[in-house]
Amino acid sequence: MRRTHPEGHGPVRYGPPLPDQGLPVLPALSAVLAASAGPAGAGLPAAQPAGGGPALLDAACGYWGRRGLAATPDRVAAAPGASALLLALTAALGGDVLLPRPCAAWWAPQARLLGRSVFHVPTPPECGGVPDPYALLETVRRVRAEGGDPRLLVLSVADDPTATVAPPELVHETVEAAAGEGLHLVSDETWRDTLHHPLDTVLLSPAEMLPGQVTVLTDLSGPFLPLGWPAAVARFPDNPAGSGLRARVLDVLTALGARLADPVAAAAAYALEEPDEITERLVAAARLHARVAAAVHGAVVGAGAHALPPQAGRHLYVDLGPLHTGLAAHGVGDAQELEDFLTARLGRPTPGGHRFGDDLGRLRVRLSTGPLLGTTAEERAECLVSPSPLELPHVQRALTHLGSAFDDLRDDAQRWESPR
Repeated sequence: MRRTHPEGHGPVRYGPPLPDQGLPVLPALSAVLAASAGPAGAGLPAAQPAGGGPALLDAACGYWGRRGLAATPDRVAAAPGASALLLALTAALGGDVLLPRPCAAWWAPQARLLGRSVFHVPTPPECGGVPDPYALLETVRRVRAEGGDPRLLVLSVADDPTATVAPPELVHETVEAAAGEGLHLVSDETWRDTLHHPLDTVLLSPAEMLPGQVTVLTDLSGPFLPLGWPAAVARFPDNPAGSGLRARVLDVLTALGARLADPVAAAAAYALEEPDEITERLVAAARLHARVAAAVHGAVVGAGAHALPPQAGRHLYVDLGPLHTGLAAHGVGDAQELEDFLTARLGRPTPGGHRFGDDLGRLRVRLSTGPLLGTTAEERAECLVSPSPLELPHVQRALTHLGSAFDDLRDDAQRWESPR
């Protein structure tokens, strides 16, 4: 994540990956993957058919069915990662793309790679992931008045980068506005199973409201599988339009050669079936990251920065605008300079808000909780089983280091503020 690079590549190559679990791979998942790979020279098929094989599609249907979203295999597709699926969806739907501001770092590059125009829509103050409905209507009106053709809105009720969950009433209003304008919605629900307080948080999928115009996208790499095992699934509307869209998506995946490796597909199917060990790990990981995220939130807010309380995922989104005078003393005046400064100061990647579609001039960053869990597999595993993970020495050191960095910025800001 650099401003420039001697090879001359643009920012996409150095953009931030999905927040990692920071936890060891479940032995059961490793065993399933190894068993599917088979012995060397066994001559087993190397890859699934385009769109995924029967076992994986059946598992995806079961996964969504348990969440109130009925699905059949002929309305589901799988690919090696959510990026491939979103690229295929964007290509199949055509037209311009609307995204919330900020949004997941990998959304916009998919559309721009296809030569599509991307328009960001502001999110309301209380959350990210879902655009403000009135801003959405105004953006659609403006784009059309300028000759554009908006057709696709991508949103996320459990959001990366802001780690918030959109209130159901906002989801209703935004979905109704999008439907009134004839937009197709892609609901990225990758982080829906990582809620920090699931009993106190209501998550409403847009597909529950508008089943005929919403495609649900779930990336398994991150919540369920390691990042190095790319797998994602999509659920299409159960109508002729959804059937046609799925067919076009499969055409694109076939043209791209975007097929899942059999061992990864087997691990993905096993995870989607949600046996006890998968569910227990998911719950334990969500609880652990919730505790660490709450501690980080307290540290950055205590230093004078702004951040919405994290509700899902493994990260939080911080606005350091209130500390701009202290940052200016370090030569930091925009999000890229803030990224460079904090990456060096914290010793870990700290992507600036511009990576997520935010304005370059806004001093915002995404902080991930995974790197705070330790530097070895043993330390990270210890976090999972400890009743008080924040009291473990290696976690304490990481949190103290992060807190000191933000306290120093607060002190610098106070030192450089003009006396009144």
